[in-house]
Amino acid sequence: MIDSYSFGNIIIDGKKFIKDLIIFPEKINSSWRRKIGHFLSEDDISEILDYKPGILIIGTGASGLMKVDDKVKEKLRSLGIESIIKKTSDAVAEYNRICKDKKVVCALHLTC
Repeated sequence: MIDSYSFGNIIIDGKKFIKDLIIFPEKINSSWRRKIGHFLSEDDISEILDYKPGILIIGTGASGLMKVDDKVKEKLRSLGIESIIKKTSDAVAEYNRICKDKKVVCALHLTC
């Protein structure tokens, strides 16, 4: 569960993170970087695609400035992975709502 989120900060199970991250059911990748800062491409989610979650929640930042390439959406759809794309605060709420019942991964941009 995600305890809290605010611009540039997220607390998960009592541990604070200050960089963008990917939450898997078994681990957290706290060194996640995109090739282009505010643009999410297919290459940026290769680790997630290999994992094959049922749902991928993407947090696009506090103001929603990170854009998701249409090719990412198409790739997820072709693999049968449901995608939920929201501003990070809304993505956090959605993740907390469904993470216990479904195979979900959450990729979060913490700023902008």
